[in-house]
Amino acid sequence: MTDTDKITEICSKAPVIPVLVVHDTAAAIPLARALVDGGVPVLEVTLRTPNALDVIREMATVPGAIVGAGTLLSAADVAAAKAAGAQFGVSPGATDALIEACRAEGLPLLPGAATASEVMKLREQGFRMLKFFPAEAVGGVAALKGLYGPLADMRFCPTGGVNPKNLADYLALPNVVCAGGSWLAPDDLVSEGRWDEIRDLAAQAVRG
Repeated sequence: MTDTDKITEICSKAPVIPVLVVHDTAAAIPLARALVDGGVPVLEVTLRTPNALDVIREMATVPGAIVGAGTLLSAADVAAAKAAGAQFGVSPGATDALIEACRAEGLPLLPGAATASEVMKLREQGFRMLKFFPAEAVGGVAALKGLYGPLADMRFCPTGGVNPKNLADYLALPNVVCAGGSWLAPDDLVSEGRWDEIRDLAAQAVRG
């Protein structure tokens, strides 16, 4: 199985990948459990907080959780994420150095793209599953419809501005496998430990 096959398989496990910014490491395990129990097993922990790698380590211990590292920007990020137990990586864009680092570490990558040229370049490098980012800002559903004609073999996880109101529109597209969003784990629910409500948000996203 190629790296792009692996990332496509991961993205196919649920209609939504929660994009998580976790400030309190103590919240990592109960948050992951709530999401997995709600039917959302694939979790993207962004490397935007000082404790992000610790959060990945903790979440990786939760049965059923498939934990990835988001906001990968450098080879150092890739190595640290893999060492922390990340099973996949996500980047806002893509550079040759980042792609090479992920391949060297054996970390399946969901690279970001926003234009037809970026999609074509990643396609030439063997990718068939990409993050479409920032989705709403670069045309949203209409842009993905436009890309489908000339690039029908490419699949996407739109992220950036995706929410419960437009999720169904994205998921209805033939070239969208899943979507990324932060609404499944709002800061207030996480900080107050309202895990049942987070589980219910995840279940609602899965039901559509």
